[in-house]
Amino acid sequence: MHTVAILALDGVIAFDMATPIEVFRRVRLPDGSRPYRVLVCAPRPRVAGELFELAVPHGLDALAGADTVIVPGCTEDAPPPDPDALEALRRAAADGARIASVCAGAFVLAATGLLDGLAATTHWSAARRLAELYPRVEVRPDVLYVDNGSLLTSAGAAAGLDLCLHLIRRDLGSAVAADAARLSVMPLEREGGQAQFMAGGLPVAPRGSELEPAVRWVEEDPGREITVAAMAARCGMGERTFARRFREQTGETPLQWVLRTRVRRAQFLLETTDHGVERVAARAGFGSPTAFRERFRRVVGVTPRAYRTAFRGREAGTGAR
Repeated sequence: MHTVAILALDGVIAFDMATPIEVFRRVRLPDGSRPYRVLVCAPRPRVAGELFELAVPHGLDALAGADTVIVPGCTEDAPPPDPDALEALRRAAADGARIASVCAGAFVLAATGLLDGLAATTHWSAARRLAELYPRVEVRPDVLYVDNGSLLTSAGAAAGLDLCLHLIRRDLGSAVAADAARLSVMPLEREGGQAQFMAGGLPVAPRGSELEPAVRWVEEDPGREITVAAMAARCGMGERTFARRFREQTGETPLQWVLRTRVRRAQFLLETTDHGVERVAARAGFGSPTAFRERFRRVVGVTPRAYRTAFRGREAGTGAR
């Protein structure tokens, strides 16, 4: 039997912890047997959650015999991860356990050093903070989960469900995973990634930054004609200096950022209007519907029509393709 140990730390988020408990506990094989044993463990017998106190039946020694260890997220104001728990995670990884995080649980994994040099994800709103705190981790804020083999991370809380189903499929095949998905009333695979939920996007420049005048100008109306020269002029810089500083501070070129800003505007229009794809493309600043569809799918991971259907219901999905 495959043992799944779920590590509960002070500040644990109930949803993040309950998802793997329920998903793995309910998995069944074709003969009706249960392939997973689920344990909840912690550094101490009682854990302080956000709105509750949890009595935990197992200590950190449970990680030593686990095949898979799941690390749920903790609240932002939670105390630093218990050093003994971090060491137990390192030992479990060294012993060959598969370790996965849900949402902000990536911060705990990053604190162990296990994610150094690897790609990882977390909730999109926390991605910038994760990258700042752990610069050796390649943070990918636009995916539902990242599978590095024995180390996996997932995005926001619901993406923990995607991750659990992915692990079940790795362990037991698609048929068993599909059955687990049906029990959870969840598709085995969702289209797109986290990018489709980033309606506001990640801030490109803090208030008071030398880039702020250009950033605010573009965000006011990304559908207008925009050039690097015009953005640079807003900041009182030469075009080449502006482009260099923009890339240094944001990690992308001004053009790449403008295109993402236009996609975010298109997301808003798809959610709040009945405009067809041609009008959405024009108002978001794209030169043609074809270019808009290609860029939208590249950034968001789904077509404009699929996005509108997901966020407004199927009856609203006829205006965009």
